[in-house]
Amino acid sequence: RLEMRSFGVKVSVIEPGNFKTMITNAEILENNFLSIWEKLPGEIKASYGENYLKQFLVTFRKMQKRYNSNLTLVTDCMEHALTSRYPRTRYSAGWDAKLIYIPLSYLPSALTDVV
Repeated sequence: RLEMRSFGVKVSVIEPGNFKTMITNAEILENNFLSIWEKLPGEIKASYGENYLKQFLVTFRKMQKRYNSNLTLVTDCMEHALTSRYPRTRYSAGWDAKLIYIPLSYLPSALTDVV
């Protein structure tokens, strides 16, 4: 963003929370993860353990249920950034971005790690 300023280009950063898209499609991501897991050497699988794989998949599925399907929150930010006379520097789309991710970014790393 700052690098482009010297060329007269204004850049707005859109930081969405978690949304249901093909990029976050649970079935595709889970299949990719399992495919990678199957290709890992035995010692790496042993280091992580089968419990890691099971717990990861449980947590992943729970997170997927909370993803927002209202993509207009993101496209509205995009529209404003492109059409506004004075676009913002940063846009946050979704309550999770506004209430979790942005506040976490201001905390010290040690505290963020705990959260």
